[in-house]
Amino acid sequence: MKERHANSIKLVLFTALLGGFAGAVIWCFLKAVSLCTSLLWVRLPESTGISWIPLIICTLGGLITGVLHRIFGDYPEELDVVMGRIKKDKHYDYHPMAVMLVCAFIPLICASSVGPEAGLTGIIAALCYWVGDNVTFAKRNSELFSEIGEAVTLGQLFHSPLFGILAVEEGGDGDDDATVMLTRGNKLLFYGISTGAGFLTAYVLTYFFGTAMEGFPAFADAPMGACDYLMLLVYIPVGLLLYLIFELCEKLTKGAGRCIPVTVRETVCGLVIGAMGLALPIVMSSGEEQMGELMETFVSFSPLFLAGICVLKIIMTTFCINLGMKGGHFFPLIFACTCMGFALASFVFASDPVPHAAFAAAAVCATMLGAQLKKPIAASLLLLLCFPVKALLCIFICAACGKSLASVFPAGRGGMGFASGD
Repeated sequence: MKERHANSIKLVLFTALLGGFAGAVIWCFLKAVSLCTSLLWVRLPESTGISWIPLIICTLGGLITGVLHRIFGDYPEELDVVMGRIKKDKHYDYHPMAVMLVCAFIPLICASSVGPEAGLTGIIAALCYWVGDNVTFAKRNSELFSEIGEAVTLGQLFHSPLFGILAVEEGGDGDDDATVMLTRGNKLLFYGISTGAGFLTAYVLTYFFGTAMEGFPAFADAPMGACDYLMLLVYIPVGLLLYLIFELCEKLTKGAGRCIPVTVRETVCGLVIGAMGLALPIVMSSGEEQMGELMETFVSFSPLFLAGICVLKIIMTTFCINLGMKGGHFFPLIFACTCMGFALASFVFASDPVPHAAFAAAAVCATMLGAQLKKPIAASLLLLLCFPVKALLCIFICAACGKSLASVFPAGRGGMGFASGD
């Protein structure tokens, strides 16, 4: 009995330590991305007087990424691939750790239209399995620790601990090794401990060294009236349409990526990113900064322009992911769907769209993410990142509708793939 209690205490302490370590890695990575992005896109052009320097650097970044892909493989792997490998193989290769870091880092500082979650999830999963293989105590629970790392990563990136936990657990089949050894309640306890340790570590680092990276701006309120509820009959189909556009762009760009030789495709992608960043910066990067600006200024743009930005953002996101400047798609899709919500509010409520914009954006985002993620609860918690809690019920209804309606169509990406084993 004493030995059992001692092992439980060790497991709790090790879980907290792992969560804190993951939180520190995530914070340091995002801080480095923030500093280098500012240097590349702001300080360097200002100090040299040459505004097109990012065009050269992004092309060079694409070339470096392509060379690494040719030599070491296609890193960073997408979120569904990472999750699938862990579920299927009960392991994730950590040997190309340096390559993972570089290939996740370059697209972000080059303003590729992707988020950091895919690269960081692979990095944290690799670190957790390295710990499992090299620390005797951790070997029994290496899969549990990798899931803990995933929960901490997603929770910290999206400022939503519950999203991180539910993204890993919602819809799971419950027959993996970690579940055999631990009840679901115990697993959730360990998720909570590790996520809390990760957030605490990030808070301490932020207190002493400043914010690592600005998160998505939040809507202060989302007024809901009878006309807004009636407009759900429009918002939900539009959100589903955006999902279908995303799936179509995903298939087309994936096919194009397979036809273009490795290294060439990444170099071309870097060139396009640099050119687009100079010509139309609103569609570049993951979208946090641009969304903050758009929330203040969207009334000055036409609905057609906002809808066009939405579609172009989706195209650029799939283009960047499938032509080698890879990353996650959650942040870009939230930005794109918010643009469409603003467009619909501006068109339907032309005289005063501002009070209706937040609800429109929330409904479109929820439908799209519910269809793409295939996890309505996790999608709803994710959107609390930028929408008020009072809209949670409507967000969940839209996400559930998105999931149900998307099932009518042939599967594209098949959701985030946490439970898949492809």
